[in-house]
This record gives sequence, structure tokens and C-alpha cells, in this order.
Amino acid sequence: MSEPMNTPNSQPGKTPKPTKPAKAPRAPKAPKEPKAPRVPKEPKVPQPPLPRGTVSRATWRDLAVVTALSLIGVWGFAPAFGERGYLLAGIGGVLIGTGAGYLSHRFRLNAFVTGLGAIVVYFVLGSALAMPGYALFGVIPTLTTIRGLALGAVFGWADIVTLAAPVGAPDYITVLPYVAGWIVGLVSAVLVLRWMPRHDRTPGRLAVLLIGPIALYVLGVLIGTQTPFLASVRGIAFAVVALIWLGWRRGSATNASLQERKGLNKNKLIGTAIIAVAAVLVTGLAGSALVPASESRFVLREKIVPPFDPQDYPSPLGGFRKYTKDLGESELLKVSGLKAADKVRLAVMDTYDGRLWDVAGPEAQTGGSGSFTLVGETMPEAPLLKSGSTRSVSVSVEAYSGVWLPVVGYPSQLALPTEPEDKTQDLRYNAATATTVLTSGVKKGYSYSFDADMQDAYSDDALKNVPTADVTLPAVDRVPDVVAAKAAEYVGTATDPIGQLREIERQLKVNGFLSHGLASDAVPSRAGHGADRIEELFTRNQMIGDEEQFAAAFALMARSLGYPARVVMGFAPENVEEGEAVTITGEDVTAWVEVPFEGIGWISFQPTPDEKEIPQDQNPKPKTEPQPQVRQPPRAEKQAEDLLTNVDINDSDDDKKDDDEFALPGWLVAILWIVGIPLVLYLVPLLIIAALKAKRRTRRREAATADARAAGAWDEALDSYAELGFTVPPVGTRGMLARDLGAQVSATTTLERERTDAAPSAPESASGFLTRLATGADEAVFAGVDAPDDRVDDLWSASESSSKIAASAVGWWRRQLSKFRISSRPTNSARKTTPTGGTRKRRRGSSDK
Repeated sequence: MSEPMNTPNSQPGKTPKPTKPAKAPRAPKAPKEPKAPRVPKEPKVPQPPLPRGTVSRATWRDLAVVTALSLIGVWGFAPAFGERGYLLAGIGGVLIGTGAGYLSHRFRLNAFVTGLGAIVVYFVLGSALAMPGYALFGVIPTLTTIRGLALGAVFGWADIVTLAAPVGAPDYITVLPYVAGWIVGLVSAVLVLRWMPRHDRTPGRLAVLLIGPIALYVLGVLIGTQTPFLASVRGIAFAVVALIWLGWRRGSATNASLQERKGLNKNKLIGTAIIAVAAVLVTGLAGSALVPASESRFVLREKIVPPFDPQDYPSPLGGFRKYTKDLGESELLKVSGLKAADKVRLAVMDTYDGRLWDVAGPEAQTGGSGSFTLVGETMPEAPLLKSGSTRSVSVSVEAYSGVWLPVVGYPSQLALPTEPEDKTQDLRYNAATATTVLTSGVKKGYSYSFDADMQDAYSDDALKNVPTADVTLPAVDRVPDVVAAKAAEYVGTATDPIGQLREIERQLKVNGFLSHGLASDAVPSRAGHGADRIEELFTRNQMIGDEEQFAAAFALMARSLGYPARVVMGFAPENVEEGEAVTITGEDVTAWVEVPFEGIGWISFQPTPDEKEIPQDQNPKPKTEPQPQVRQPPRAEKQAEDLLTNVDINDSDDDKKDDDEFALPGWLVAILWIVGIPLVLYLVPLLIIAALKAKRRTRRREAATADARAAGAWDEALDSYAELGFTVPPVGTRGMLARDLGAQVSATTTLERERTDAAPSAPESASGFLTRLATGADEAVFAGVDAPDDRVDDLWSASESSSKIAASAVGWWRRQLSKFRISSRPTNSARKTTPTGGTRKRRRGSSDK
């Protein structure tokens, strides 16, 4: 037998271990199914930059939404105006303002030119939109419409909250919605077209665009009335449009794939529907329960006290007979502090319309009685007053009532009681006429005190040859011709003002007869002082009347002679004892006339005759059966024209003011000041700095040597870059500076292009022009020979081109600021040439800035 074969693992004498059976090989794994290939996202296709001045579709949509919201705001002006004329003005204002903003973007106008152009368009087109009834052919501007457009923009805000709604006057009131829409449209368009494209469309920046429409909406509420105007409809429409626009405008899906974009758009549609339904439900259902009551609505016209308008109250002189007939024995006032001959004045009247002497309204911008101001305890100083004596007077009200506060002289200090009711906020005063008003009125038991200055008295000799003062009073209208004829007859041979006025006063007192029209009077006397009554006074056999007729007639006669006369109504108590209180009754009522004299003050005239027997007419009249007396109703202040007898009106040019004198209207002067002052502050420094820059450029361009002119072109470019706000390195060669500045301009241009989507404004970059300029300047300076003139001209052209590209790369504000900067950067061009025109040798690589 053969020996067993030894294996490496076997040992002699030992039985070898059996070997383990080999493992069965594993079954190979099934290969994994390959994953579906991933669909690559659609790459973002870069949009080509839009030409300068064009508008993208998204921006047009933004502008349309903002304009629609502004029109909803204008719609809310309806309660204040009532008629639909305001819609034409408001809508037109929004569209004109928006159009002006678009033109500003289209032609890249600066802020000053944009504002000036918008103002011009405002006046040119405003006549047809805001005041078509006063425009020529309803379209062409006139002086009336230009004046109204200016006044409405300034005073319309006060008128709209102080006049009762719906407001129909003054004629310029519809300018308010026009100017409001114009301002909002202009500002909104500038923000949408010029500001928004330069920034990311974040919700905060998008919300800025809603400020103008929201302001119009709120303004419609503030100037409206307590009754809301379609609050639910307008509120839902405004909220739905604004919310949907904000949701869709923010968060575009341009970076998503087509499939993902469809999903996002579907979610947006669902979200939009939810927002719309929620807005309708919240504003329509919940809002109706949360809307405050009408009486608790905040509207400005309920919070602002309107200015006092005397035209809202009856003429004091028109109620003269009430005191003599109804209150003759009634105790009206108790006054202490009077002296003999002192009069208590109620009101001063200086305008006449053929029916009444009345207190002029606030629209009469004269030195007369129409302007009443809110005052405190200290009263403003009276013009023309010459006073050497004072009074300390206390008044206690009895049967008197009204808004006209009785005073003596010209009050300087007036104290009103604060208990039980404080009326100090109701006190109004006119210093020119010493007329005092308490808008809440006074009644029995009210008392007050005041200190007053008294007008000095002058003799006729002291007034001889003294002219009347130059005081402008409201015109008098519809004066009978007989007044001027009688005035010319009465003055006789008198030539000086005091002589003529005293003659008229004497003739009225001598030829007239006093009658209050009472049953105890021998001859009846009709009340009133309209044109028919004044004509009757002079055409009857006897002049019969009382203070009402004679004072009114005297004032009209003085006016016919060209003297500024006014009628004063008040009380003249008799038997005044100094230091004792005086009781004033209705029998003490009186009226007199005041005329101002230069350097003297207002002198009073009493043309009413004393009581005397009235002769009966010589022609006997047939006897008639006496009829019971029936009290006639009081004469209405605003009578119809057909209730007056026909009166011949003197329309001759002699009674009219000379209109030939040319004077700029006040509103035009105000506009010139408002526009002129900012214009001067803007243009004067701009022109001075521009002149200095032009002088600097001329000095460099016309230097003595070619190398100096070439170096000047380089220095001029560096100065323009520094003035635009670029950082000019203090050291370095021209080539290094050119590369550095070119990189800055390139970075600024890229950023500006991304913000505005604008195309480059020049085919060559600033870096190319700067490199060419730097190389040419180095050659001209270091060549050792004079450079040709055409070569130097090319360098200056390159300098100007590079500066223009740099200016177009920066924003509007930096360009404006550069106009007001003068670079103080030191230059080396002056040191690069010798006095003889030769060049100095320089080491290679030296700094030549």
C-alpha cells in the first residue's frame, strides 16, 4: 500500500481532519430596475432687456390695478358733492396724473421737470374737467378757470368741511376731487413705473403702491356725511381687488418646471377664490354687525367749526323797527362804565345790494366788515384808531338776544364768563369795525366785561382840508339816481370832504322829519331801506323816516361822492350818569354813519332829524272809512326782485371804479411765490456751480501745450467720475485707474440693468473709453513731441463719452447730486510740463494720475 500523502496541514502520526464541504455559491442578485430618468427643470430663459422708457406687461397690470383702486376712492366723494360733476373731475384728475407719470418715465425726466410738466398739464386740462361751465367752449382755459384751479387746490380743503353737504358753491369746489386725483395718480404712476422695477417685489414694497388709493378712500370718508355711501360695495370691491393683486403679484413661478408651474397656478386659483369669498363674507356679513352707528362716524365737517359768515344771519339794520315797535319799553341791557354821549354798537354794515345795508361776507376781501377772526381775551388793535381815552365797561344782558355782542368803542380786553358755560371758543372779532360776535349767542342773564379805547373827537375846523382815508369797502349796487342828484344838490359850494358831508347831514336834519311808524306818530313811516324806500324818502312831499332811512340815505349819498362811508347800528342811552349803571331799552336804538379821515380815524355823523311837528299836506284828500290796522309781516331779508318797485339804476361809468389799473391777482402772486422760491433755490446754486465747472473745463481744454490739454482731458474725466460718486484711487498709473473705474462702472451698470430691465445706453463700455483715454494721455505726455490737435480732440471726445456712460450707470439722485458737486481731487497735469512747454523725464511705471 502506498503511504498516505502528507499535506501541509497534516502532522505525522495524526489522522487528518476532514475538510469542510465547500459552500454552494449564492444565487446572483437580480439586477435593480433602473430609475426613471429625472425630468430636468426647464432652464430660466433670460428675458432680453427692455429698451429704456418701455413698460413691461407686469408693470402695466400694476398701473391698471392702482388706477382702478384710485377710482373706487374717488367714487366715495359722492356724499360731499351730490351731483355727478365731481366724477368727471376726479376721474380726469387720476388719469391726467397717471399720464404725467408715464411721460416722466417714457422720456426719463427728472423730478423738477416732472413736477413742472404735471402742473402745466393740470392747468391746461383742468378747465374742461373741473370747471367746464366757466371754460371757453367748455374746454379752453380762461382767467376764471385758472384762478379757480389755483384757489380750489389751496382753499377747497377748508371749504369742503365747513360748508353743508352737498356742496354746490363756490364755483371752484369741484377742483378738490380733481386735484386729489391728480396728486394720487401722479405719485402712484411714478412709484409703479420708476421706483418699483428697481426693487424686489416684496409684499411691503407692493403695499407702498396702495398708499395713494387708500388715502383717496379715507379722504372720501372724512369729507363725507354721517350717512355711509355704499360702504359694503366699495369696501368689498377695494379689498378683493387689492388682496387678489397682492397674492398674484408676489411669488412668481418662473424658476419651476412646467408641471410644477401648473400646480402652483392651480393652488393660486384656489387661494384666490378663497380670498374673494372670505372678503365678501367678512365685509358683507360680519362687517354689517361691526359698522358703527351713523351718529358715531368720524367726519371732519362734524368736528370742525366753520368760520363765521355774517351772511348767514339777518341784517341788523333790517330789524331796526323791531326795537322801536316791539321792544320799545323792554329792558335790553344794563351797562355800567359809560360816560355822556357814549354809544353802544351792535354791528357795522358797509355793503348795499339795493335791498339792505348788510355786514359783508368773508368772500369780500376788503378792509370792511366781513373778516371775523377767533380771538382770546386780548383783542387785535384797530386800524386808523386815534384814541386818548378808555372805558371799563360791564354789561348784563336782559331782554336782548342775538349773536351780535354789544360793545362800546374799540375793545382791547374782553373777559367772558366760564360758568355755567364756557363760550370763549365762540368769540369772533373784526378789528376794522369793532364788531364783536358770539356765535352761540347771548340770552337773559349773560354778563361780560371789557376795556375799550374811544375814538377821539375832532372839530370841523380841525378836519378842514383833511382828505378821507384810503379804505377799500365793498361796492354798493342798485342805488337810485335821485341819491346822487340830491347829494350834488346838498353839498352846494362846499369843496372839502368834511364841509360836503356836514352840508348833507345838515340838509337831511333840516328838511327831514322823524317818524318811527308807530300808531302815536302823526304821519306814518314805512320801514325798510331798500332802493324803493330810499327813492320814496326823497320824492315825497316831506322826507319822513327814522334813523334807519336817514343813516342809509346819508351813507349812499357819501358813497356817490366817492367817500368810504359805513352804517353803524347800536344804542344811544340818555341821561347817562358817570359811575352808575344805565338801563338800555328798545327806544334807545339808533343808527349813524362813520367816514374815515386820513390820520384822524372814523368820524361819526348823525343825519337823523330831531323830533318836530310834521306839516300836513296842503292838498286835502277824500275821506275814507278807517280800516283796522293789521300788523304787516316783517320784511324778508332775501326778497324776490318782483316785490320791489322799479328803480332806475345808474350804471354810468362815473360811479364805477377805475378798472384800467393793472394789478396781478392775489392767487397768481401766491403761485409765483410758491413756485418761484424753490425754483430760485434750485437754479441759483446750479448755475453758479455749472459756471465754475465750465471755467475749469475751458482752462484745461485751452491749455498752452498739447500735452497739458491731453492731461486735462484725463483730469476732466476723473473729476466727473468723482462728482458722480465713484471712488477714484489716490495713487496709480492712468492704466490702473482706468481699469479700476471701468470695473466700478461695469458693476453699477449691471446692477442698474437688473433693476430697471434697461438696455445699455452706449455700444462701448466706459472701460474701453477710459483705457483709450489713459493710453492717449500717456503718449501725449511722455512722447517728447507735441501731439496733433486732432489726437487731442479725440481724447476729449473719449473723456466726454466715458463721463456720459458713467452718468447713465448711476441712479437719478446721484446724477442730480453731481450737478451740485465740484471735485476737489488734486491733479498732476500742471506739474507734467515745464514752463517752456517741454516734458520732464519720468521713471517707467511712475504714478501719473
